Amino acid sequence: MEYKVTQFNENTWIIEEGFVRFFLLTGSREALLIDSGMQAGKAKETAESITSLPLKIIISHGDPDHIGSNFQFENIYMHKAEVEYYGMKNGKGRAVAVEEGNVLDLGGRPLEIIHIPGHTPGSIGILDVNAKLLFGGDTVQQNSEIFMFGPGRNLPAYIASLQKLLKMKDRFDMVLACHGDLPLGNDTVEKLLAGAENVLAGRAGYTEKTMPFGAQVKACDAGCAVLLTQ
Repeated sequence: MEYKVTQFNENTWIIEEGFVRFFLLTGSREALLIDSGMQAGKAKETAESITSLPLKIIISHGDPDHIGSNFQFENIYMHKAEVEYYGMKNGKGRAVAVEEGNVLDLGGRPLEIIHIPGHTPGSIGILDVNAKLLFGGDTVQQNSEIFMFGPGRNLPAYIASLQKLLKMKDRFDMVLACHGDLPLGNDTVEKLLAGAENVLAGRAGYTEKTMPFGAQVKACDAGCAVLLTQ
């Protein structure tokens, strides 16, 4: 599958590969990929066709649809809580750990790491501080399915992460998600939180669903998205 590349603003590009998307960000000194897609395996050369700046990569989390071109890079930045999970998913390259509050400055473009576990243990949001723009990974989505079943998923932790983002929503006006609608307003966080709390409390409706790989799950109505649980 080929990529579809769209320029979002003067220093941000959206790279879509089917149902998943990842992002290229540039500053005055460096460029950064957030994730690397699924199967096409050409994220690095695609980024280098857009910018000549030195390029590095960070992952929002280690699920296979986000790490498909990681083999092209020697060092893969990720939250320290994601390193073990990344290994379980056969992630390539050397994991370089980041933590909550760390700032990656691309040159006049500070990016703050926000630890938002639940979807995976080391899921992160990346806050483009000056632009008030949040790259939400798979944590903040709309009109899509959020995997909350299997190893590494934790619905109470996911709810706590949404509560955390809600408390800081004055720091971002917009969210760019890896699936579903794009872009999202910061009010999506509150909508998802209410829906996830209903799912946890057993108040949400659901349907039974068989995944393509055979897993039996509950597709739970969380309002603006569907949470897949077991």
